[in-house]
Amino acid sequence: MYISFWLPGIVLTAALVIKLPSILKLWRDPLLRAVGGLLLFACAVFAFAAPGTIAWTNRVTGVPNIAAPLVYSLITALSASWLLLVVHWRNGHTDRREQTRRATRRVVSVYAAVVVALWVLFALADVPVEQVRNLDTYYASTPFMREEILLYLLAHTVACTITTRLVWNWIRTEGLDAWLRWGLRFLAIGYATNLLFSAAKLTAVVARWTGHDLDWLNANIAPSAACIAATFVAIGFIVPHAGQYFHDRWLVRRQHRGLKPLAQLMRTVAGGREPLALRATAEMRLIRRETYIRDTLLQQSRFLDENLRGRAYDAALALGHEPGRAQSLAAAVTILEAVENGRHAPADGGTGETDTSYLLQEIQAVSEVLRHPDEITAVRTRAAVQAESMSTHE
Repeated sequence: MYISFWLPGIVLTAALVIKLPSILKLWRDPLLRAVGGLLLFACAVFAFAAPGTIAWTNRVTGVPNIAAPLVYSLITALSASWLLLVVHWRNGHTDRREQTRRATRRVVSVYAAVVVALWVLFALADVPVEQVRNLDTYYASTPFMREEILLYLLAHTVACTITTRLVWNWIRTEGLDAWLRWGLRFLAIGYATNLLFSAAKLTAVVARWTGHDLDWLNANIAPSAACIAATFVAIGFIVPHAGQYFHDRWLVRRQHRGLKPLAQLMRTVAGGREPLALRATAEMRLIRRETYIRDTLLQQSRFLDENLRGRAYDAALALGHEPGRAQSLAAAVTILEAVENGRHAPADGGTGETDTSYLLQEIQAVSEVLRHPDEITAVRTRAAVQAESMSTHE
């Protein structure tokens, strides 16, 4: 079982690219800076931890296994960025700024000390044989290198455990946006999977201490767990933004399609369709269709019969429709009647300007009921019967 280090690297880079505009625009926001640092360190980890990069680093520097403290330092910095993220996420923009600053200083101080210790221990260790994939187990019993391996794994495990617990708690917070909640779920899975990375490494190291060989945990399971975890974390940052973006695009397109019946009806009056631009955005096409419908409705305002609308509304209520639905059906009946009357009226025909504000605000609902001609026919028929009864009574 082996997963290429470049797969999570690509996904993490995509997440960083998506977040980068917000990070640069709102650089003063410590939460966004923490997110940017996390993604940047995560990309660096998988770039420098790839076996090919490790061999290249050792060859270029001329120091056997110099890539080890470099990768360990990046993993430690990544672990610190997790903690910084949860510190700023937990406190947010509240009055706990001083507490946030103290927590930030503690995290930075502790993990910076760990990074310094990693390089000092490497300088003291004797590691002459290059190991690209199995360094942790090969030097598991080597003085100073043994302590270095345990130190970076401990720093990683502590940060991962704290972050996982807090993220799982936030998932249960009420009032979260659905996309944000899904993003947190992916983050929680990613951080929990990171614990498998530490567990596999530690198990393989302890096995070496007791005279057993579980190097496959270190060489295969741990890297694969890290790749899977990083991919889930990257997806966790991508989902809220991408999900909301595609959801908004879908709503705009649905609104555009929803206005099609009313737009088609208006074409029979205006003699043409709304302006069409193939390269226009979905929002612009929606605005043009709404403008076209409203302009045509204003032209037909002199043919609108308010008495008919009142009778149609009463008829729709009598047929068992809810008030909102009844209002839309009444408006649709009134518009259809106005369109039919306008076709046969002289140029100066009509009864004068009528208030169309209610129609201009409810064009989506009116367009939707136009998809149900049977309901409209039933309302028109009942309204016509009411009109005949009133005429007979008079």
